[in-house]
Amino acid sequence: MTETEHLPERDNLSGTRLRLYETALALFGEQGYHAVSVRDLATALGLQPGAIYTHVSSKQQLLYDLVTIGHQHQRDVLKDALLDAGRDPADQVRALTRAHVLLHLRYRSLARVIHREFRSLSDEQRAQVLAVRAESEQMLVDVIERGIRLGAFSVSEPWLAMAAIGAMGIRSAEWWTPEAGPAAATVAGTFADFAIGLLTTRSS
Repeated sequence: MTETEHLPERDNLSGTRLRLYETALALFGEQGYHAVSVRDLATALGLQPGAIYTHVSSKQQLLYDLVTIGHQHQRDVLKDALLDAGRDPADQVRALTRAHVLLHLRYRSLARVIHREFRSLSDEQRAQVLAVRAESEQMLVDVIERGIRLGAFSVSEPWLAMAAIGAMGIRSAEWWTPEAGPAAATVAGTFADFAIGLLTTRSS
């Protein structure tokens, strides 16, 4: 993978609707969610402001949709990675870490908007997104806990280990670019090594 993309493919995203979501993603990323108005979105698309509402009920709904798309896609990608990883806990952690990091590098703009603007969602919207996020987090926690039971990992706090591994992917979207630095596959593979090191290092 050498190029980044805007949004994962979705059956209901095409034509003007897709352009709207990609434009919102770009403007939210450049200016921040609260600095962008519906009129700004319409102007960027060459539309009248009222035309936006044929595709989305509000600007906040648009943000919620973007955040949801990102979280659902991550959950689905991690499920596939886990299914393909075999039964060894270390292989599973490596697969989940690589998939997590590569996803954040492939969809850098989406990842940055999700994590920067998450608090702009309503309480109800955040709760719905957090439920999806919890599915992704639990996959890694379950693998770590199984590795501990099998004697493969020595970490004492599975949830904190999951959070540390997750943070590597989240932060990579902020500093990595396809034009400079290591290749995405190198970043993902190195972070997978770091994840195993974190889980197998015994404290003194």
